[in-house]
Amino acid sequence: MGRARSTERRAEILRAALEVIAERGYRGASLGAVAERVGLSQQGLLHYFPTKEALLVAVLEERDQWDTGGGTRSDGRWRLDLLASLVEYNAMRPGIVQTFSALLGESVTEGHPAREFFTRRYTQVRASMATTLRAEYGERLPGGLTPERAAPLLVAVMDGLQYQWLLDPDSVDMSAVFQDFLTLLGSPEPHVPENPQA
Repeated sequence: MGRARSTERRAEILRAALEVIAERGYRGASLGAVAERVGLSQQGLLHYFPTKEALLVAVLEERDQWDTGGGTRSDGRWRLDLLASLVEYNAMRPGIVQTFSALLGESVTEGHPAREFFTRRYTQVRASMATTLRAEYGERLPGGLTPERAAPLLVAVMDGLQYQWLLDPDSVDMSAVFQDFLTLLGSPEPHVPENPQA
């Protein structure tokens, strides 16, 4: 009973932290504001998360758990068709996407507590996407790139689309644009005449 309640309480704190970070940014979010939202004292919150950094990393890890829960196979590899579903899913939860994007942007600054998390995450995500692309296309994509060379492009499109969509959701249909990119990935290299002067 105690362990189940503790797990439930941690989940409640993580949800509250997401909300507070989405509203105020990581630097503006305080442990006190998160504690207040879940009806705890700041000291009570420290029982679950000893530092603000520990809470931040837990929030980011939790967000990744939600993302990978339904989109992977048993070997942990993404399926290309389900990446499009993830993009659609993200379009239904702007608060979480906003929090993730804000933290990602902040993490590039020196000494930010999420920097190591995002650096490690991108290394893992690029490797996972390369594996996904290899399963779909083999050792070469139709345009000639290897899965390892195409993987950073795939990740960049997913994250870059989120920023564009957050700034102007009426102009950027994240799901449709991502489908267009998948179409481009699967298209052979356009034919270029050998001697256009001839």
